[in-house]
Amino acid sequence: MAGQQFQYDDSGNTFFYFLTSFVALIVIPATYYLWPRDQHAEQIRLKNLRKVYGRCMWYRLRLLKPQQNIIPTIKKIVLLAGWALFLFLAYKVSKTDREYQEYNPYEVLNLDPGATLSEIKKQYRLLSLKFHPDKGGDEVVFMRITKAYAALTDEESRKNWEEYGNPDGPQATSFGIALPAWIVDQKNSILVLLVYGLAFMVILPVVVGSWWYRSIRYSGDQILIRTTQIYTYFVYKTRNMDMKRLIMVLAGASEFDPQYNKDAASRPVDNIQIPQLIREIGSINLKKNEPPLTCPYSLKARVLLLAHLSRMKIPETLEQDQQFILKKCPALLQEMVNVICQLIIMARSREEREFRAPSLGSLENCMKLSQMTVQGLQQFKSPLLQLPHIEEDNLRRVSNHKKYKIKTIQDLVSLKASDRHNLLHFLEDEKYEEVMAVLGSFPHITMDIKSQVLDDEDSNNITVGSLVTVLVTLTRQTMAEVFEKEQSTCSAEEQPADDGQGDANKVKSKGWQQKSKGTKKASKSKKKKVLKKKAVPTPAPQQQTKQQKQKQANGVAGSEVVKEDDDEVSDKGSESDEDDTNRDSLSEKDDGSDRDSDREQDEKQSKDDEAEWQELQQSIQRKERALLETKSKITHPVYSLYFPEEKQEWWWLYIADRKEQILISMPYHVCTLKDREEVELKFPAPGKPGNYQYTVYLRSDSYMGLDQIKPLKLEVHEAKLVPENHPQWDIAIEGDEDQEDSEGFEDSFEEEEEEEEEDV
Repeated sequence: MAGQQFQYDDSGNTFFYFLTSFVALIVIPATYYLWPRDQHAEQIRLKNLRKVYGRCMWYRLRLLKPQQNIIPTIKKIVLLAGWALFLFLAYKVSKTDREYQEYNPYEVLNLDPGATLSEIKKQYRLLSLKFHPDKGGDEVVFMRITKAYAALTDEESRKNWEEYGNPDGPQATSFGIALPAWIVDQKNSILVLLVYGLAFMVILPVVVGSWWYRSIRYSGDQILIRTTQIYTYFVYKTRNMDMKRLIMVLAGASEFDPQYNKDAASRPVDNIQIPQLIREIGSINLKKNEPPLTCPYSLKARVLLLAHLSRMKIPETLEQDQQFILKKCPALLQEMVNVICQLIIMARSREEREFRAPSLGSLENCMKLSQMTVQGLQQFKSPLLQLPHIEEDNLRRVSNHKKYKIKTIQDLVSLKASDRHNLLHFLEDEKYEEVMAVLGSFPHITMDIKSQVLDDEDSNNITVGSLVTVLVTLTRQTMAEVFEKEQSTCSAEEQPADDGQGDANKVKSKGWQQKSKGTKKASKSKKKKVLKKKAVPTPAPQQQTKQQKQKQANGVAGSEVVKEDDDEVSDKGSESDEDDTNRDSLSEKDDGSDRDSDREQDEKQSKDDEAEWQELQQSIQRKERALLETKSKITHPVYSLYFPEEKQEWWWLYIADRKEQILISMPYHVCTLKDREEVELKFPAPGKPGNYQYTVYLRSDSYMGLDQIKPLKLEVHEAKLVPENHPQWDIAIEGDEDQEDSEGFEDSFEEEEEEEEEDV
């Protein structure tokens, strides 16, 4: 009976197959992920960005010749060596002979298939004389020849060869192991055991343990867990954090501590230079002892951050430390926003009054500090300082101009080209063109808001306790695109200039401009006057005729009263006939109008159903795209004069109640807005019916003065009662009633037949 047999690879051919596959599994992914990036494409991208971002610090640092780095060269050498080894093994495998071939006795005897018995005997005699051991031939070859001759001449051997592929009958199934035989050799057992022990008991535990202890120190966003704990403690301790307190807590992150982060540096020179900067800044409280916020590393980070916000010059030895701190700030501020949101959720879930939630002002200050850090500006500085060639001295000429009151970037964009050029006359032509190029690259976001209740029969009806979904559609354009469109519309409206002052009032206001309160009040007063004029009632014609008749009746003599009475009777009769005909016509009109209204209602309902179905399908498609697609977080580079790293445009989107200072929906970090993005904000409806006014905020994490605000009005109704009976639930009952009716009909039919028989 056939059995199983395991044998190691003595020749080493099978081991080459295994080794080739193993090397390929390592080399191919390593080349895809570790091959150094092509610098030529990066240089082309930087060249295209030079016109707008040429003065940014991150751009200038990127253009500096980097120091000779050996790591990319080492990566290339290692990867090329791996590919060379893979090609050598593949060539070795292609040249190896096949050991496991199908047994064919005709090939052993050098005969063609179908040879006769005499030819087989003749060939066997010739080969046996040549390879017989007694004649000096090879014994192994002679045994193969003898076995092939027996397979072709002996009936039993031939039958075994035809059925089992071997003249000797069924053989044991052999499995080859792709390992050399010397590994299991008894002479090499100690060496192999030492290698296995070193690999699996020393190297592997050390590598896994070091990776594990390094990874548990960080959160999913690569922020130290200790930093998150520090932020949680101080945010809970200080419910309302102003900007100074927020900067102080931000600088206490463990990322700036050399004890927890090897990239953070501390030098003996810091003990001399940091106190000098403290005296120049002059607004740092050093008396309060509050570790770790008063530790040396935290104090250094705070001073360098304040110097950056003031755009102060610092010593060259501290520039690298300042750049390191600034690069960490956006991620740390995002972590602080997450901490504040988590504490707000915990405060809402708990009924204890002692657990105080952070205020909405603390959350918004975090977002504002992110803008300040990227742009290198203090809180109440003008957003115009984000532009190149506009500094404090030049800013006075722009903001304090007699004719133009420019306070924001939108105000500057909304001016005509001639007015803008006159306003910035102190700039040279090249500098003016650069300012215009930068100004045109700034983003302009438009928001479209739609509130609804998904997975409900009436999605537009918001009830108490329902889950409200606010779909916000964000569309990004540059200031240059919006400005060109508005200039074209304005020029088209200003062409018929001979029409007088009436056409001047038709000029559309800019999308970002807000109307003044005075104009609103004037318009409201005008509307009220118009309404008052319209409220004066006009007498109906029937009432006028009746009044005239009464006046005439009162002024007539007694002799004429009888005639007038007869006339009045006849008039009344005619009026009654007219009233009957009018009633009939009105009833017919009412019937026709009811039918038309029913048709209109049916059409509206069908359209509403189709619209709801389309919205449901669109929401399902959005969810599927969100699950399947992985959008890139590379959107648009931010223009920042003093930030040391290339920053992408990201936004925060949330809903708040400004009157009550309550956060309604948690901030959503929009990191994939290139041209258009749809975001769903969900929150539970209020617990009481009524009208509520919320505000949707879109805040940038990089630019100052470009935030968007839009009101959101909600009308909350009472929740619907749970129906006790539903038409779908009465199906079985109706079937039972039909059965009962049929049974009653059969009984009555039988009774009638019995009565007829009795009568007969």
